[in-house]
Amino acid sequence: MERVEKAARAAEPWNKGRLVGQKSPLKAQEVWEIRVRLTMAEKVRDLALFNLALDSKLRGCDLVSLRVSDVCRGVEPLARAKVVQSKTASPVQFELTEPTRKAISNWIERKNLGTQDWLFPSRKTVGTHLTTRQYARLVQEWTQAIGLPSSAYATHSLRRTKATLLYRKTGNLRAIQLLLGHAKIDSTVRYLGVEVEDALALSEGLEL
Repeated sequence: MERVEKAARAAEPWNKGRLVGQKSPLKAQEVWEIRVRLTMAEKVRDLALFNLALDSKLRGCDLVSLRVSDVCRGVEPLARAKVVQSKTASPVQFELTEPTRKAISNWIERKNLGTQDWLFPSRKTVGTHLTTRQYARLVQEWTQAIGLPSSAYATHSLRRTKATLLYRKTGNLRAIQLLLGHAKIDSTVRYLGVEVEDALALSEGLEL
């Protein structure tokens, strides 16, 4: 009997009872709320990380492994940067908005970082950068702080946020494909969760 029960437990899917699947992007109001909280709490690193995550639209593994030189000339943040993605080995470009450049500049000055230093060094292990697990915990803290359910948000929420807002505003999938560094437009469609209703709404707004 005990052996049967163990076999039944082993056969259960790992995600039973868990909410899985694509994580939700943040809304513009939620982005603002998180920024305000991080600013008021004087969390200089977290604000720089949050802003850069939104602007760069990078996967967590690429975001945490950035060096100062990847987004700065000297220690002055660039208006645009280019990073080679570890997953695809292809370069992707992104803009750094004024709030992001200011946040990064404040963080570099606070931490006294050099051009070849990790932009987000680990606080636990000298010589290494922030891990993706640590980044994930921070995202959970940020979203929970404004009352969002932790099960619906993760690091990919930040990667999807600006792309989703841009899509809803313009409907330009090709532009978003380039910004996300997707090789195929189909990947962008699936990533954004484009549905028939979205396509119809765009079509209805077009007058010929």
